[in-house]
Amino acid sequence: MGAVIHSAPLLLPIARPPIRDGAVAVRDGRVLATGQRREMLTAHPGAQELRWPGMVVAGLVNAHTHLQFTRMAKVGARVYGSFEEWSTTFDAVYFSSGGADWAASAREGARLALRHGTTAAADVVTDIEAMPVLHQAGLAGVSYLEVLGDTDESWAGTGRDHLTSTVRELRGAGDAPRAGLVGLAPHAPYTLDTGVLADLGVLARRYDLRQHIHLLESAHEREYTVSGTGPIARLVRDLGFDFEILRAGGTGQGPVDFLDALGLLGRRCHVAHGVHLDAAERALLRERGVSVALCPRSNRTLGLDGPPIAALLEEGSPIAVGTDSLASSPSLDLLEDVRLLHQLARRQGYRGQDLPRRLVEAATAGGARALGLDEGPGRIGVLAAGSRCDFAVFPLDPGERDPYLALIQDGPGRCVATVTGGDPSGRVHLAGSTQERRHGH
Repeated sequence: MGAVIHSAPLLLPIARPPIRDGAVAVRDGRVLATGQRREMLTAHPGAQELRWPGMVVAGLVNAHTHLQFTRMAKVGARVYGSFEEWSTTFDAVYFSSGGADWAASAREGARLALRHGTTAAADVVTDIEAMPVLHQAGLAGVSYLEVLGDTDESWAGTGRDHLTSTVRELRGAGDAPRAGLVGLAPHAPYTLDTGVLADLGVLARRYDLRQHIHLLESAHEREYTVSGTGPIARLVRDLGFDFEILRAGGTGQGPVDFLDALGLLGRRCHVAHGVHLDAAERALLRERGVSVALCPRSNRTLGLDGPPIAALLEEGSPIAVGTDSLASSPSLDLLEDVRLLHQLARRQGYRGQDLPRRLVEAATAGGARALGLDEGPGRIGVLAAGSRCDFAVFPLDPGERDPYLALIQDGPGRCVATVTGGDPSGRVHLAGSTQERRHGH
């Protein structure tokens, strides 16, 4: 097919500074070039031009979500007193949901994400029928198969063989994976036995899989790994898990050191939340190249203060942004989380004028880095030559304001269209509509 020129009064390609009267030239779902509209039209004579209102922004990357829990929104509809209180409520609803159509719930989540400008996600999947949904919806990213509840004994008995056979089936043969890019999600340091966690690191390396882990969401997670005591230890025992860490009275290590000693931390792993990371733990994650996906609205639902965003920025830690699921967040609008991070950073003392830009970059290129999709074929999170043509349209005119700040302040809830390069025929998702339209790429 011929080239298509997408143009707008303002283009935020992320890979380069904002471009007034900008345009992106596209063919077959991939970006050919970005630049001034006049330049792109001259370079591609005869190309079809699609003119968009306001601002075209590189597609948002939701670096931590659970699309299958979209229909559990009633769990996330109130504020809790603690992580443990929320977890107990979540478990009661989840374990009583026999017969739930998790794939349909995930499809609803994918549609909501697309209509808010998200074009890629790290989707943590608990129930196998939801694994292919991300890929089928035209979203880029990684579907992470969640693993939790295995003791060393159950893992050796059936768990390990079941996981490896599932991974082989999901990845399919040759160039036809059944679920797009597949990763592993060891749920958290407190939901798997020590030997299982270590072996999941081994399997991830063997099968060349990325990993994604919940880390330090609860204030009591440190007590659990250090001494095997506290509210999380009681919660784990109540769920019937008999883990080595409980029998041994802890490891003497905090959660980050514990996971690192087991070989789980590295550039091919990213973690979610990090609400209670201390300075030494943040430094170790930076040293290992581990990105932290921040989900401040989910944290607020659980009665938490939010992550140490100012420190993470000042120290140069790689960060991304996630919504978590509707079971702990009011929407799948990633920009709402970016807006809250902006407020938190200022409240925590971050004074740099680069804050809006860095947070928008975290929600785009930062998410791509967390998922390992920041370079090579299929690059996401930016509009640049060779990347997927993923973008969102916001009818905003920043005027003399910083365009990144305008997007953060006025963009939430305002996305009017989303284009995903994962569909070469050019599917456009229209906000507030059940309809989609197509154009040639």
